Order: sequence, then structure tokens, then C-alpha cells
Amino acid sequence: MINIPKNMKAAVLQLPSKMRYQENFDKLLELLKENQDKQIIVAPEVYLTAYDYEHLTTAAKFSAKALKTLKSEVNEQIVVITLILEEGDHFVNQAVVIHKHKLVYKQNKVKLFKLGDEDLYLMAGKKKKIQPFEIEGVKYALLICFELRFKDLWKQIEGVDIVLVPARWGLARKKHLEILSSALAVMNQCYVLLSNSSDPDMASSSAIISPNGDLLMDDTKEVLEGMIDFREIKKIRRYIVMD
Repeated sequence: MINIPKNMKAAVLQLPSKMRYQENFDKLLELLKENQDKQIIVAPEVYLTAYDYEHLTTAAKFSAKALKTLKSEVNEQIVVITLILEEGDHFVNQAVVIHKHKLVYKQNKVKLFKLGDEDLYLMAGKKKKIQPFEIEGVKYALLICFELRFKDLWKQIEGVDIVLVPARWGLARKKHLEILSSALAVMNQCYVLLSNSSDPDMASSSAIISPNGDLLMDDTKEVLEGMIDFREIKKIRRYIVMD
């Protein structure tokens, strides 16, 4: 029987994507080393390459190589990031979860953002693939950016302890991101770890949100650190029964 810890140190990154992929990757590796005490780290959506539609093949090759490096580097931590990858004749935006040198979970983005032309360049994943998964007794789920808007997806991930949200959410809709991520934490009585891009046209708003709606957010920081308290999840689910 796996004993779930009382708490877990978490970090969500809030970074801009530079034009050079390698600079982004070097920054990520640097932050992973600086935050070895964090048990889980979430990076922004497609942080390594952004949506470089003009060079998708190059972006996918770089991302595949970066994934191999991450698997060799990441041991005890849980690292979450999304990557532009090639699957058959198509490109996908794939969220990957790396732990103990293994790819323990992956999920292709299902809801592509048409205002950003994602549907013109990427193949959508299958909705049924969005489902809870477990690592060492803790129940997780993943929603990638735009997917946060869909209430039917909230229903699919009910009951998890932590929802991971890597995002590249636009500045014009900053308030929407903050409201939706907080509402998800309160509605699902769970923690939400939101990591958003800090490019000039992006919303930042990375956050660690508790089941009670308590918010850790600071748009000036590259790394936001917080604690996942599993007792808080149990407490609020006993106090406010949602059956």
C-alpha cells in the first residue's frame, strides 16, 4: 500500500519563450537544478519552441531530442511540460509527465485554439484520453490551456487531487484564466497548478490554487513556490460533500 505524503513542495514556472530553442531549454534545465527540493514542477505550454508554425519540423525534432535529455535528467521530481511533436504525418501538442527517468504519462491537446490557428497546423487529440492518472498514490489530471474552458472536461477529471494546467494564454483574456483556474480548484475541491507563459502578449497569472480558493500568484516571478497539503483536500471534501 502506498502512503500518500501529508504535503508536497510544488513550483510553477512563468517564463517567456525566446526565439532560440536551446536558450529556452538551458533555462528550463537550470531551473530544474535550482529547484531540486520541489517534488513537482510545471512549465508553460510549448515553452521550448512556442508555436513556431513556420518551422514545425525543426521544432518537433528539437522537442523530441529535449524529451530524451529530460528523461535522463529527471529522477525523483515530477516534471510536466508540453511539446510540439510529430506523430505519423501530423504534428501534435503533447503534454508529457516525466518521473524517475521515465515518461509516465502523455496526453495530446484536444481543444485546439482556432484564434491562434492551432487547428490549421496541429492534429487534435481524443477527448476520451483526458482522464485521471496516478503517481505514487496521488491522483492527477491534465488540462492544456484552452481546455480549461470546457465544463465537460471538468466532469471527466472529477475527484483528482491535483490538476496540472500548462498554458500559453493571451493577455487579452487574463481575467478569464484567473477566474477559470480558481473556479476549477473550488469546484473540484483540489489543487490547481497553473503555469503560463510570460511573453509580452501572454497573461502570466501562473498560480498555485488550493481547494479553498487560496491563491499564490505573482506576475513578477519566474518561479512560484508553494505547498500541496493533502489534508486540506480531505478536510474540504468532508466539510462540503458534493455527492
